Amino acid sequence: MSAAPSETAPPATAGASYAGAGVDIEAGDRAVDLMKKWVKKATRPEVVGGLGGFAGLFDASALKRYERPLLASATDGVGTKVDLARRMGVYDTIGQDLVGMVVDDLVVCGAEPLFMTDYICVGKVYPERVAAIVKGIAEGCVLAGCALVGGETAEHPGLLGPDEFDVAGAGTGVVEADRLLGAERVRAGDAVIAMASSGLHSNGYSLVRHVLFDRAGLALDAEIAEFGRTLGEELLEPTKIYSLDCLALTRTAEVHAFSHITGGGLANNLARVIPDALHATVDRSTWTPAPVFDLVGRTGSVERAELEKTLNMGVGMMAVVPRESVDVALTTLADRGVDAWLAGEITERGGRTEAVTLTGDYAV
Repeated sequence: MSAAPSETAPPATAGASYAGAGVDIEAGDRAVDLMKKWVKKATRPEVVGGLGGFAGLFDASALKRYERPLLASATDGVGTKVDLARRMGVYDTIGQDLVGMVVDDLVVCGAEPLFMTDYICVGKVYPERVAAIVKGIAEGCVLAGCALVGGETAEHPGLLGPDEFDVAGAGTGVVEADRLLGAERVRAGDAVIAMASSGLHSNGYSLVRHVLFDRAGLALDAEIAEFGRTLGEELLEPTKIYSLDCLALTRTAEVHAFSHITGGGLANNLARVIPDALHATVDRSTWTPAPVFDLVGRTGSVERAELEKTLNMGVGMMAVVPRESVDVALTTLADRGVDAWLAGEITERGGRTEAVTLTGDYAV
């Protein structure tokens, strides 16, 4: 026999819902509508279909022109630089950082970037904000010559605060097998060409934030005379994208290797394309790092060795070319508006244990 209902039983409550748990499907749909016009700009003839499918489609028959096509893939994020974008309320540049970190890893082996996908994770979907992030990604893809074929926006209430977000992406490229670049091509007598960065790019921001904000107490809206703009504007300067410049260089000059200067700094990244028997010497006196690097070092009393293993110090990409290709390489890059210079050389390693040595002092 069942018991009679208790007079003190709690009143009936409304059923749970996804929206009640913090996920707004309608806002997500609105974000997709807003981003469509930007995604349409980041395309290539090989892209099949449009935004909205479960998967992005790319016509692989385009690869028939290759004798032995090798597909290259890379994935990356932007790191804690996204926190500065959030604090400044500027969302349409961080996407270029994402694209640069991915496509310039692809081009290091000589691969042409073909397409990218992105993943945006937010605490709460603000459609205009998500669309602004995608706008930056699409514009970065245009600069890189690749297509944005799809992505995902995920709302994670409870894990992220309403204003918090993170971005990541993956890219695919292709290179002819017999044109694959890397350490195997590098020879003693080769020259090292440096290409200027646009600033900090997207690495080392945990150190930068700790020094400038936690220790020095600087404000994002502080006017910095050396920058000619605010600290926040300098720190949000987008990562320079080199992929089309590097590919152009491979068409006009013989190139043996590229090195994308990201986390780990110049020496550690260049070492990844130096064979065991060889050694690279890079002369610091051939360039002057931008003022932002000095500000971080001086404000935080950061030793040069620590700066150099954390930040790019003004060099975003390096090319290793035969000595006889230096002039045409520098001309090609100059014609494309890339600030580049002869920075070092490749020699036999001899008894040295390290692959790369930085010599001299930075030019003043």
